[in-house]
Amino acid sequence: MNKMISALLALAICLPAFAETINSNEVGGLESLRKEDVSVEPQAEYMKQDYQGPTMGRDFVDMPPLVPHSVDRYQVDKDANSCLRCHSMKNADKWGATKIAVSHYQNRDGEQLADVAPNRYFCLTCHVPQKEAQPLKKNTFEPVESLKAD
Repeated sequence: MNKMISALLALAICLPAFAETINSNEVGGLESLRKEDVSVEPQAEYMKQDYQGPTMGRDFVDMPPLVPHSVDRYQVDKDANSCLRCHSMKNADKWGATKIAVSHYQNRDGEQLADVAPNRYFCLTCHVPQKEAQPLKKNTFEPVESLKAD
């Protein structure tokens, strides 16, 4: 019982100091990692970083497109998929993002679904951010002739 009273007393003493800390910040006590007002949603251009050149092409038929922006801190797991905030059919026009391919709305039996198919839900399994980087190991790979740039 004494421990509980001591804990409540300590909480009562610390609470006003904590409240003062929260009220001293302009954005309700939260400092944005973006260093800007958290009530403003950034446009897609904000996320473009790392590689600043044109969108990189594909090296083989059916190659998944590369992601032209950073995906750091993206949540893509069984509980949420950050990619869908911009790239879903209903949000892509709003953000000026590329829409998910229709094939991603078909299950493995080819049946059309109302939402992204479970086997296509984990975007970062196939789609990776494009980087201007040298290969880790030299190779002799050549893109398919029909995909080579002129």
